[in-house]
Amino acid sequence: MNPNWYVVIMAGGIGSRFWPYSRNNYPKQFLDVLNTGKSLLQMTVERFKTICPPENIYIVTNKDYEELVMKQLPDMKQEQVLCEPVKRNTAPCVAYAAYKINRKNPDATMVVAPSDHLIFNENEFVQSIEKALTEADKGDKLITLGIKPNRPETGYGYIQYIKEENSAIKKVKTFTEKPELELAKKFLESGDFVWNAGIFIWKVSAIISAFGEYLPEQAEIFEEGNDVYYSAGEEEFIKKAYSQCKNISIDYGIMEKAENVHVMLADFGWSDLGSWNSLHEIHPNKDGKNNVIDGNALLFDSNECMIKGEDDRLIVVSGLEGYLVAQCDDVTIICKKDDEKRFRDYVAEVKSKKGDKFL
Repeated sequence: MNPNWYVVIMAGGIGSRFWPYSRNNYPKQFLDVLNTGKSLLQMTVERFKTICPPENIYIVTNKDYEELVMKQLPDMKQEQVLCEPVKRNTAPCVAYAAYKINRKNPDATMVVAPSDHLIFNENEFVQSIEKALTEADKGDKLITLGIKPNRPETGYGYIQYIKEENSAIKKVKTFTEKPELELAKKFLESGDFVWNAGIFIWKVSAIISAFGEYLPEQAEIFEEGNDVYYSAGEEEFIKKAYSQCKNISIDYGIMEKAENVHVMLADFGWSDLGSWNSLHEIHPNKDGKNNVIDGNALLFDSNECMIKGEDDRLIVVSGLEGYLVAQCDDVTIICKKDDEKRFRDYVAEVKSKKGDKFL
């Protein structure tokens, strides 16, 4: 196991498209979504323990979730849990981890991955990550994983690559955010687009160099912490640093601008579990009418539905097709399960008219 390989797991999101199951005080990454006995975060950490030493795994999360992380990952040392005082998107998150790891090991190569994705073929996943790490070790390539698409999905971002190279790792041509259906169909037909998995691999020195070139203000902010990382002064420094950081994603801030970005083509069975619809799609337990029932429910003349409820409350559904019916604590929602783009609107409206109690 390579001691210079590190993994940074991003676990600070609130999972609004999984509301009301995912809540502000207990978001998606801490939930046992598939009833496996393990949360998505725990599954992610276990997956990466086969790739790098456990002490080289870092979790970046919101300060509000520090206790949850330590409870679910009791073997983690405090220095491995990087707490963000406020949400500032993914660029500050990556910068914090990169500069901190660089302070300990300037020869490090790191993976940055979300905490809430589902991987079906873990052996293939590990091989893909190790191959990308080995490639990143060689120089200054910024590598992202691209998943071979099997349908014109509108919920994922896409990466277009240059076809000429005879390698699984290819030069990136363009990034495209979630497209409309007709454009997604054209991407699929072209054969040179893959889904953007949001998993990145690079040498720490390479991403720090990229911050210096494309986000110099953030580079300067986090470079000032070189004398306090792994010390009692780190928390106070990070509070000040985040107050100065602008809200920007690593995709927009660096990946879409840099010239040394490559994509490694992979196919290991992947879902970002970004919505109720995606959970329904990958769920292993469906009835004869393609309904997923997680809870105490009876269905009549209903197809393609996702039902989520508590065992002590009965849900009776009749005459619905393609619906989500979810009863989670003090909230019940009934809507089209593929209407994921509206969930942020639902959450915003609830916050505006009903307050934070139901979020």
